[in-house]
Amino acid sequence: MKARRIYNRIAALRLERGISRKELAERIGVNFQTVGYLERQEYNPSLDLAIRVSEYFGFPIEFIFSITAMKPMSEELYNHDSDKF
Repeated sequence: MKARRIYNRIAALRLERGISRKELAERIGVNFQTVGYLERQEYNPSLDLAIRVSEYFGFPIEFIFSITAMKPMSEELYNHDSDKF
């Protein structure tokens, strides 16, 4: 069975926080190349790694990872805010 592609927001969250791949890798306990593979969707994280990423950024796993292509965060925020009006 072929593995599904797991989409993620790691690059956007990392850039928003102003941290390098190396810094993130050190914080979550992986090689910096692994962060690059994750960001390019060339590698699917284990459940443990997904939890570590989620804990580091302080967001639920489903906000960071998805089996469907994700909308840009700005679009989601705009749509969420427009629901209030």
